[in-house]
Order: sequence, then structure tokens, then C-alpha cells
Amino acid sequence: MRIDPFEAQPLAGDDGPDSAILPMHDDQLAAEALKGRSGFLRSMVRVFAENKLAVASLITLVFIVGFCFLGPLIYDTNQTNANDALLNSVQNAPPSWSHPLGTDDSGFDVMGRIMFGGQIALIVGFFSAIVATIIGVAYGALSGFFGGWFDALAMRFVDIGLSIPVLFLLIALVAIYRPTAPLLIFVIAAVSWLIPARLIRAETLSLRTREYVQAVRTFGGTRRRIIGRHIVPNSVGTIVVFATFDVADSILLLAALGFLGLGVPAPQTDWGTMLSNGVNYASSGYWWEIYPVGIAIVLVVVSLNYIGDALRDALEVRLQRN
Repeated sequence: MRIDPFEAQPLAGDDGPDSAILPMHDDQLAAEALKGRSGFLRSMVRVFAENKLAVASLITLVFIVGFCFLGPLIYDTNQTNANDALLNSVQNAPPSWSHPLGTDDSGFDVMGRIMFGGQIALIVGFFSAIVATIIGVAYGALSGFFGGWFDALAMRFVDIGLSIPVLFLLIALVAIYRPTAPLLIFVIAAVSWLIPARLIRAETLSLRTREYVQAVRTFGGTRRRIIGRHIVPNSVGTIVVFATFDVADSILLLAALGFLGLGVPAPQTDWGTMLSNGVNYASSGYWWEIYPVGIAIVLVVVSLNYIGDALRDALEVRLQRN
């Protein structure tokens, strides 16, 4: 059993300055650390729960994710064969018992189409945000940690990337290659990692001068350990908040590409492509081809933004403790 000489507590019933000291055992230290973590998590949950809009947004987001991924198991519709859709339904049919949100110009059920397109939108949004965050965190942490000429050169590449109009770059990439879900994840992540790189670089410049990082250096800690065990974990607040906002931005970028006709190819669809097709019939009064999918996009994006704001407030508890 290891005894840490730096942690000690007075014997029970002995309050004098010359009282005997009993070192704390490993299990006691672990219990104290676990108690601190649980208290921090409870504080985070309490701060998040106090934000009613964030709680409502979380419920809304969970509902939409369940609607898109679990809904097809209950409400089964044909979303892959246009010929069967035309044979079994009417084009641009208004909402009815058989089609609660009507049908589109190809005879596809609109509610089933929203589920089908929502799966693509959410998958591309979440995974592109994850990839962008991982690349940005690694790039920014290395740039800020090493500093000097390496940091200056790395940040110039970021500045060049940020100066290029994002939508034009995405249009060029998607126009050259056949748009698929993996490709869209890649191209959206390729333009989204620049901002987290700058944010994490700023965090790293601040954290690398802290006393505990200097102590790790003094005791021979490697650079990989300093970055992986101390700098990146202490930037988790910035990382989580950015990732939440980036999911919303990625979904909007995908919707913009789909609206311009550069979304996933048929018979697949996404919310932007559905919106683009619906606009063609806006003057004909076919509102069910525009408003339901537009409301779905707005609800997801607004919910993610409120959740991100609440997470930022909740994670400030950690900053106040530090």
C-alpha cells in the first residue's frame, strides 16, 4: 500500500498543534477525488437544468433524433423506389389519413421523407462536427504548445483557410466529386476545423504557463503527456461548446448545399434538397412540401444553439472552482 506523505489528516479527537498525523490511504484519496467530481457534475446539471429553454431544446432534439431514426420502424414508407411511389400514391397530394404530411412531386410520403432526409442531415452534422473538433483540437494544441515560429506558421495556414469563402469552397469540392454522405462529412469537416484550432490554440497559450504544467515539466513529463493529460482535458469546456455549435453549422451547410442542388443523390435525400424541391411548388400552394421540413431544420439548429449556451454556462462552474 502506497502512502502519500503530502496528504495527511489529524487523528480523531486530537486538535492540538502537536497532535499525531495519520497519512491518508489510497482509497481515501480516491474517495475524495470521486466526491469532488460528483459534486462538479451535480453543479453542472443544476446550472443546466435552471435554463428552461435549454431543457426544452434538449427534449426537442431527442424527440427529433428519435423521430428520424426510430420513426421509420413505426411509420414504414417507400423512400427508395420512385416508380412504386407514383403507382401507390398521388403526386403533390395534400395531407390525409394515409399521408399525414402529404406527398411530394415524386409521390413520396413527405413525413417519411423528412425522417429519411433527417437521418442524412443528423449523421453528416454530428460526424462532421466530431471530425472537425478532433482535427482542430490536435492542431491548435500543438500550435499553442510549441509556440514560436511553428505557431506563427501554423496560424498563417489557418488564416488563409478562414479567408476562403466556405460555401464557395464546398460547392467546388462537391461539384468535382459525386456527393455522398461520407464525402459531405469530409468536406464540411475540412472547412470547420479552423475555428476550433484557433480557440484551442488560445487556451493552450494560457494553460501552458500554469503552475501544474510547469511542475510536470520539472518532473520530466513528456510533451505528449502534458498535451494529452493536462492541456486538452482542461480545455474540455471550450471543446464541448464549440462541438455543439458546429453540429448546427454543419446541418445548415448541408441544407445550403442541398438547396443548391448539390446534396446527396437520389433516391437519397436531405432536408436542403427537400426544401429546394418544395420551393418549385411554393406558388402552387403546396405548403406541406416546404413548411414541415423548414420547421425541422429551424428546430434542430435553434435547439443546438440553446444547448450550447447552457453548456457554456454550466462549464463555467469548473472555471470558477479553478
